[in-house]
Amino acid sequence: MKQNNVALLMEILVVSTKLGLTSFGGPIAHLGYFHEEYVRKKKWLDEQGYANLVALCQFLPGPASSQVGIGIGVLRGGFLGGVVAFLGFTIPSVIVLILFAIILKGMDIGNVGWIHGLKIVAVAVVAHAIWGMAQKLTPDLSRKTIALLALICSLLWQTAYTQVSVILIAAVAGFFIYTEQKEDSSQVIQFPLSRKLAVLCLGLFFGLLIVLPILRELTASSWVAMFDSFYRSGSLVFGGGHVVLPLLEREFVPSGLLSKEEFLAGYGAAQAVPGPLFTFAAYIGAVVDGWAGGLLATFAIFLPAFLLVLGTLPFWSSLSRNPKIKGALMGVNAAVVGILISAFYTPIWTSSILGPKDFAFAALMFSMLSYWKLPPWVIVITGILGGYLLSLNV
Repeated sequence: MKQNNVALLMEILVVSTKLGLTSFGGPIAHLGYFHEEYVRKKKWLDEQGYANLVALCQFLPGPASSQVGIGIGVLRGGFLGGVVAFLGFTIPSVIVLILFAIILKGMDIGNVGWIHGLKIVAVAVVAHAIWGMAQKLTPDLSRKTIALLALICSLLWQTAYTQVSVILIAAVAGFFIYTEQKEDSSQVIQFPLSRKLAVLCLGLFFGLLIVLPILRELTASSWVAMFDSFYRSGSLVFGGGHVVLPLLEREFVPSGLLSKEEFLAGYGAAQAVPGPLFTFAAYIGAVVDGWAGGLLATFAIFLPAFLLVLGTLPFWSSLSRNPKIKGALMGVNAAVVGILISAFYTPIWTSSILGPKDFAFAALMFSMLSYWKLPPWVIVITGILGGYLLSLNV
């Protein structure tokens, strides 16, 4: 697995960049795109390995979809593979959002038709992903029950800590329900990272979280202040990109660095581009301090996610191979299905399916993806064209 050569890294870069150019719909939709590309097509890891990785990244703070992408890159090509996978998935939307900030600053793009079409694409992609994962990860009544309870809790108590609490409770339930799990033929994930590197990354994560606010008080540097704001926002968020938005608004709008109108315009732009929603930071950084500020903001908000993934993967790998832990993982994987269904309902379904035409269009694209086996980029183009036509009431 240690084939960290140029050809392997280029393969990771090409695949991740394609995802970065076509993965519309937010973090939950990204997991659907990743599942289709990395598990079904490339077979870089199996269903169980992917589910375990998703469970870990749901448990960690930060952008879950980006962390899953980093983990798959590490699995495929080591540390550099993780870096390349992250860059490919992230850079396209960073470039677009920095350009939005510089050229289209203050323009309110609103919910135009083709953007609404992309939201309906997300409905089809997420439904397809959940259907496949549910069949694999909730085959018996106990796991169906865990998924149902996770769904109910995630819907009724939408707080920053609900997901972590649900996953912990599901792990305990799985540990006691499935007490005698044996080793099976599922792919054993071997992450080519040392535990020394993992400990270093975890130490750096917590160290920066403590030191940066102190440096901010001791210096008058606007760049240190901006780095601290984005790093803290990326470190303390559970639940994906949408959760970080109020934190960023509180950091930058009251201080006058960003107007309310500029913030909303950037949010609309972030919704319109593919890739992780955390790249909204690139827009804010570019508004505050040009393209260099955009790059600094991107690095700062994603750095915690990178450090946490590199710091936990080596330990997670050995735990997931332990038969005593496998029951807990089965409970966690079932809970992840429930959490995904909850996120599918809100915000994806509630913000996308506004009438019978939207539902019919989503059903068409789901069929194109599930039954006709058309590639995701065809679904994306169909969504753009169909969303525009729906906006014309044709």
